[in-house]
Amino acid sequence: LLSLCICGTAITSQYLAEKYKVNTPMLQSFINYCLLFLVYTVMLTFQSGSGNLLYILKRKWWKYILLGLADVEANYLIVRAYQYTTLTSVQLLDCFGIPVLMALSWFILYARYRVIHFVAVAVCLLGVGTMVGADILAGREDNSGSDVLIGDILVLLGASLYAVSNVCEEYIVKKLSRQEFLGMVGLFGTLISGIQLLIVEYKDIASIHWDWKIALLFVAFALCMFCLYSFMPLVIKITSATSVNLGILTADLYSLFFGLFLFGYKFSGLYILSFTVIMVGFILYCSTPTRTAEPAESSVPPVTSIGIDNLGLKLEENLQETHSAVL
Repeated sequence: LLSLCICGTAITSQYLAEKYKVNTPMLQSFINYCLLFLVYTVMLTFQSGSGNLLYILKRKWWKYILLGLADVEANYLIVRAYQYTTLTSVQLLDCFGIPVLMALSWFILYARYRVIHFVAVAVCLLGVGTMVGADILAGREDNSGSDVLIGDILVLLGASLYAVSNVCEEYIVKKLSRQEFLGMVGLFGTLISGIQLLIVEYKDIASIHWDWKIALLFVAFALCMFCLYSFMPLVIKITSATSVNLGILTADLYSLFFGLFLFGYKFSGLYILSFTVIMVGFILYCSTPTRTAEPAESSVPPVTSIGIDNLGLKLEENLQETHSAVL
């Protein structure tokens, strides 16, 4: 479902760029952040206690500014990179975010991986390589752009910022709440993208010849992005940010299948092979759960499903000893 949402954003963006010559990534992101603000930030204002908007802002406002900045710039850099480098380069280099995400999860979330997880990631990346090879054979290699090196650097920076945003999202969703993450991203994402919109895209927006078709494409893009942001925390809470990013590698393939009918892409059997390889790698990764190492300074014993009964017995023994001491 997340991959289909990403596919929807890609198709609507491509329609806007190719058919209507509209290239305004910041405006499209701004509409999405406004929707998040209207739904989730407003929701936080009506909550009480530690989940209230003012309570969160007083204690963690600067952290969420950095998170909003990372999220906004990640979206912007990836889209901007298409102007400088090829689609193939973007697809390949965008995968750089997965090892960065795993490294950040290791140090920040104390995730510990097994050999099968590294094998699964390698299999997924192999599937992406197969897809890129199919793109080249099918003649979907775009022009090289004005400066390939600049485009490649933008992709690497954008992928790294996506990894930072996803790790923060996993931490907030699992430790705090989904509403807090979406509400704060909606608030600061709206502010940051709005300011950047006025700086870099005001001329492009002024040159748009609006009609109902262009407006409908903007609405479709915003709804796909809103669904993506709303559903991703639910999946991350069940699994992890790494597994989600492996699963959404299939988004490019869904875009291809729609492109066969909408944009006249050529079909290759390698696309089916790459889809199969990515899904095998994704299933391999999810087949074995990662474990979480407790930070060194923590005195809280790790609670597992096997040790819950033993923990209960230990607490009961402690209560009995306390009771005896009182008597």
